[in-house]
Amino acid sequence: MGILNVTPDSFSDGNRYASVDAALERAARMVEEGAIIIDVGGESTRPGAATVDEDVEIARVVSVIEGIAAASNIAISIDTSKPRVMAAAVAAGACIVNDVYALRAPGARSWAAVTEVGVCLMHMQGEPRTMQQHPHYDDVAAEVCAFLARERNACLEAGIAREAIVLDPGLGFGKGLQHNLTLLKELSRFAGIGAPLLVGVSRKSFIGRILGRAVDERLYGGLGLAALAVAQGARIIRTHDVAPVADAIGMVSAVLQGIDS
Repeated sequence: MGILNVTPDSFSDGNRYASVDAALERAARMVEEGAIIIDVGGESTRPGAATVDEDVEIARVVSVIEGIAAASNIAISIDTSKPRVMAAAVAAGACIVNDVYALRAPGARSWAAVTEVGVCLMHMQGEPRTMQQHPHYDDVAAEVCAFLARERNACLEAGIAREAIVLDPGLGFGKGLQHNLTLLKELSRFAGIGAPLLVGVSRKSFIGRILGRAVDERLYGGLGLAALAVAQGARIIRTHDVAPVADAIGMVSAVLQGIDS
């Protein structure tokens, strides 16, 4: 899953793809590099990020989604928590909703069931503006597993198809350094929930904290974590760096599954 932030304030690539032309050029490049999903976001969810008005968010993403859909058959996801934005994005050509609030906004689950879109449910303790202010867990892996299992069941009860649901433990979202490391170490526990697992480790701040690397110097650390995640059962890796991650996934998959001779 290639990340395409069309925002002025994302932590890694803010304002680089804020124009439609730049965003479409970036999307085409990620498709060439091996992305099978393009995740379009019009509101930053970095720590401390401000809320964006729905109309502003829609204006940022719709033209980009329409352009990507017109240029290729790649799957497009919309990274949003607002039902109006979800609806506008799907009308423009998106087929997946990637929601950091796990479809907990009023009406989001019922809309997703009727629309029959794919959904990604993420765990986050708190909300973006405050989530990194002293996050606490007694057992982070158990608590995140329980949350995702509960939200998955709520989606099933709302009529969302079992095969439409993907889960994301939300690395870096309301988690401290040790919480993130524990979740990565214990990712295999999530397989028991019964849905494919998406993991996003690209350029995360905890990589920088451990390795002492700036945002644009975290590729190698992220590759190591992506390989580890796939080896433990992750099925989708969300990344800014599609080509190197695709190579890493390809090698891990060859080892785990073998290849036809």
